[in-house]
Amino acid sequence: MILEFTRHALLVEDDNDICELVRIILRAEAFKLDIAHDGATGLDMALTNQYNLIILDLMLPKIDGWEICRRLRKESATRGVPIIMLTAKGEESDKVLGLELGADDYITKPF
Repeated sequence: MILEFTRHALLVEDDNDICELVRIILRAEAFKLDIAHDGATGLDMALTNQYNLIILDLMLPKIDGWEICRRLRKESATRGVPIIMLTAKGEESDKVLGLELGADDYITKPF
């Protein structure tokens, strides 16, 4: 069976198990998934490719997810791309900050 991907997502996440789980879920929804395991690579990929969705961990090597979200919302090419923060930071203040920075949704781990 050949899958036809109709949408393209970026996952910026350093945990391999979560990457595989998200890949399985998004594949079922016809998403092609690119994965970056650190913030610098993820930011570069987000700025050089066109994505329909970006899923972003906050605690990442090199550049944290807060800064990535901040930068993506400043760029015209990525300003309108939905961003979902997927993180272990579950305090109410973290959720509020994530949404204020421009995330469209905030999901805490474990999920």
